[in-house]
Amino acid sequence: MTFSRRSMLTLATGLATILAMNTAPAIAQDKGTVGIAMPTKSSSRWISDGNSMVEQFTAAGYGTDLQYAEDDIPNQLAQIENMITKGVKVLVIAAIDGTTLSNALENAAASGIKVIAYDRLIRDSENVDYYATFDNFKVGVLQANSLVQCLNERFGDAKPKNVELFGGSPDDNNAFFFYNGAMSVLQPLIDAGEIAVPSGQMGMDVVGTLRWDGAVAQSRMDNLLSANYGDKTLHGALSPYDGLSIGILSSVKGVGYGSGDLKMPCVTGQDAEIPSVKSMMAGEQYSTVFKDTRALAGVTVKMVDAIMSGGEPEINDTTTYDNGVKVVPSYLLEPMALGVGDIEKVLVASGYYTADQLK
Repeated sequence: MTFSRRSMLTLATGLATILAMNTAPAIAQDKGTVGIAMPTKSSSRWISDGNSMVEQFTAAGYGTDLQYAEDDIPNQLAQIENMITKGVKVLVIAAIDGTTLSNALENAAASGIKVIAYDRLIRDSENVDYYATFDNFKVGVLQANSLVQCLNERFGDAKPKNVELFGGSPDDNNAFFFYNGAMSVLQPLIDAGEIAVPSGQMGMDVVGTLRWDGAVAQSRMDNLLSANYGDKTLHGALSPYDGLSIGILSSVKGVGYGSGDLKMPCVTGQDAEIPSVKSMMAGEQYSTVFKDTRALAGVTVKMVDAIMSGGEPEINDTTTYDNGVKVVPSYLLEPMALGVGDIEKVLVASGYYTADQLK
């Protein structure tokens, strides 16, 4: 087959246009530019958040400046300062460390820039205007209820049922809500002798996992198993995040759980990341908590629209999120616990993932 010179030029022009569309930043539209500071691309969850916000802000008439800091605090500070210098209208920030942004937010306030904390509360600053998130205490409750359900299904005759506890990053305010929510369910069962924690390791000061690092969780589980389970069986692990869950599962599989007569312990999670969804389908991870980033992006866009039009954003919580200086007006969305039977009807049917992504 041959092409005319004219058709070749048309094809080249079309390809150039497609390339430009795929590589150009989102250009500020009539309503101005929103600065979006995300923590890292190492979690697919944050990539989904960023993409959802760019898509929805663009549809609403805003330009976007989306930056990922790769869990480097000075990098995120520099990115936010740069956004302020460039004159963004609003800042949407998912902080790496919620205690390190006070000076940057003072500069934002001095420039008349409103700040929305996105899914992670920014602490110790009066210059946080709103908070968009999920009901994080409920996330922990859902995780613990799922863990208990699995323990009863797999190890109904065991008493006590041996469980180890993992927490999120201590510099993320959400980690404490997740843990406290879970312990509101588990502590009464521990007190009643139905659940035991053979290592004795409890409390966020002990079980926290800095930067939500799965490798750290795996190493800690290795040590817990070696020190406490010579003559005991691990029945479950409370994990607040899928990235930790994968590390925990790697550890337990490494000593034979999930093979022979040694059943896989019950392991929870959060964020419905693809490796964990596949793990659930393989009969390993028991559950995850799904937080639809599309819905959170939608709430955030509505907040910005209200601010930019001189109105007040819709909020549904004015008491829960005290950042150490003020109670930040918040909008909380509902999280959802997912078992393996929910994957198709929730994740695939809603278009969050395609079936091919989960093969």
